[in-house]
Amino acid sequence: MKITDLRCAVIANSPVVQIRTDEGITGWGQIETPKPYVKPQVLDLKDWIVGQDPRDVERVMRRIRVRGGFKPFGAAVSAIEHALWDIAGKALNTPTYRLLGGKVRDKVRTYRTLYQAEVPGGAPHTPDGYRKWAEYGKSLKGEFTLFKLPSAYHSSMVRDFPDYYYGEVQTDAPFPYPHKGTMTKEGFDHLVACITAAKEALGPGYNTAVDAGPGFMPIDALRLAKAVEHLHLMWLEDMITGDYVPYVNHDLYADITRHTTTPIHTGEQIYLRQNYKHLIESHAVNVVGPDPADVGGLAEIKWVAEHADLHGIAMAPHGTANGIIGLAALIQVCATMPDNLIAFEYPARFEPFWYDITEGFDGMPVKGGLIDVPDRPGLGINFIVKEAKKYLTEGDANFFD
Repeated sequence: MKITDLRCAVIANSPVVQIRTDEGITGWGQIETPKPYVKPQVLDLKDWIVGQDPRDVERVMRRIRVRGGFKPFGAAVSAIEHALWDIAGKALNTPTYRLLGGKVRDKVRTYRTLYQAEVPGGAPHTPDGYRKWAEYGKSLKGEFTLFKLPSAYHSSMVRDFPDYYYGEVQTDAPFPYPHKGTMTKEGFDHLVACITAAKEALGPGYNTAVDAGPGFMPIDALRLAKAVEHLHLMWLEDMITGDYVPYVNHDLYADITRHTTTPIHTGEQIYLRQNYKHLIESHAVNVVGPDPADVGGLAEIKWVAEHADLHGIAMAPHGTANGIIGLAALIQVCATMPDNLIAFEYPARFEPFWYDITEGFDGMPVKGGLIDVPDRPGLGINFIVKEAKKYLTEGDANFFD
């Protein structure tokens, strides 16, 4: 079997990767919704994989892995890797999880990042707003039992609360998280009050993680971790470095982790297993959250999970905007992970029509916060071409032809 073509089309802002073969088997991958600009990076890799056997996943990946980097520059490589595993599974008429070592669980737990803008009428960054956030979360279809709360520097709280921190509040910065600095006592107390309100409003049977940064100075990160110890949060995420930060401050994280019982989490921006090595082996955090659509693919995140497990570090894979194909990929690989898996982040940020233009999921598959691991070949997702064509832009009109 040989790869004959690599294509990429942007559907509803999300780049979709298609790999074709000379045996008529097609593999699919998907890139996060906020990254339509990655399409040219995908196409630049075409000449490096055409003519290769897609079932030799690692051999193909060695040809292109050097062309990736920390988020967002690992997305093209990662999506191609997903498509290769999809082809390999389809060629053997077996689900991808069997090729990754076999499943160790029949159901995979997923958590829901609930953005304040999703709450009807909005949920302001106040204790009352966070209580409203919690009540809406409990009403969501899927009966999620674990939620992640965007807050602090990972939200508009920096702009909404006067004098939140000692720094210039920016409204037009060209990068995702421009705010960083020391918090005022008033800002700090407000943050703790909001997180406490959300956790208490969720009540028994629900758990909470907080996506808080990047942007914290280490002293504030430690103060926050200690201030919320009694809440038994699942983790505090990316407080110092993280999302779209092209490096990892292992030593600063370690200074916090060793002085609090609140679990500390990071990792969604990291590309490749090698860049997790010191973070894990130094026990700098308690939880790592690689994204299979950024870290280099499914085999890569599986390696990170195994290495983390050897060092007593938990896994909570990222995936908020990975789309329906990314959801399928997360289910496959998380079915194979060791017992350090907590849950993966449900890709909630895609339009409902994706269920109508693909076959594989009969609507949103979460029940009681869990998803059954399917036995469909490959990643278990295929396009209904007639319906999917309706969502192609003019420049991608021939994507399925």
